[in-house]
Amino acid sequence: MSDDVVIKIRGLKNSFGEQVIHDGLDLDVRQGEILGVVGGSGTGKSVLMRSIIGLQTPSDGTVEVLGESMIGREEDEAKNIRRRWGVLFQNGALFSTLTVAENVEVPIREYFPFIKEPLLDEIASYKIAMSGLPANAGPKYPSELSGGMRKRAGLARALALDPELLFLDEPTAGLDPIGAAGFDELIEGLKHKLELTVFLITHDLDTLWAICDRVAVLADQKVVAVGTIEELLALDHPWIQEYFNGPRGRAALAGLKEGR
Repeated sequence: MSDDVVIKIRGLKNSFGEQVIHDGLDLDVRQGEILGVVGGSGTGKSVLMRSIIGLQTPSDGTVEVLGESMIGREEDEAKNIRRRWGVLFQNGALFSTLTVAENVEVPIREYFPFIKEPLLDEIASYKIAMSGLPANAGPKYPSELSGGMRKRAGLARALALDPELLFLDEPTAGLDPIGAAGFDELIEGLKHKLELTVFLITHDLDTLWAICDRVAVLADQKVVAVGTIEELLALDHPWIQEYFNGPRGRAALAGLKEGR
């Protein structure tokens, strides 16, 4: 694996019964980049992420993360790799019976059971602050938070173990434009401050234009193209052209230029 490639996927195949989601999918994710992943409904964006993090076992192919193969690993070996990344699932996926602080503490307790309560509380408070939540969010339950705050709480939990990799599944879905822009700015800031590599599934064209270094396009059961948006616009693939050159794509680009 090249020194600057932290996720390497070759020949990936995912199927559910007779339904084939991916077939011969290849993808490299480079160290330090925010890679946006887009595609139409049913192209398997979340399935791809689940294959990388070990929640979905592919039918064929190889997945290497941080230089280690993720397929067929013993649980103890896989656990040592998993602690090097954080995941924000859709809608936060918080434990409803735990407070925000307790949610953040879950991965710390799993991987570092010897850490005592005072330090646990301090770490949780720090991660909550990093996610842009007020300090009084810690004792609250997910049901007491807005949708945007729940996503930030999920992000705080994803950051709990000081990860090298961050996986985000539709982080701005359901947020108003101001909230989505604020979340984008937060992710970009964390990328630079923490030297993160970010794998970002999104439909949000504003997000793609604003913070993604490259974009991977899923179609026809594969990654049909990967590059900057400018590079993708030079391709004649019909879905790419419709997606980025359609009314919403043009509006996102115009908004970005106005923001500059």
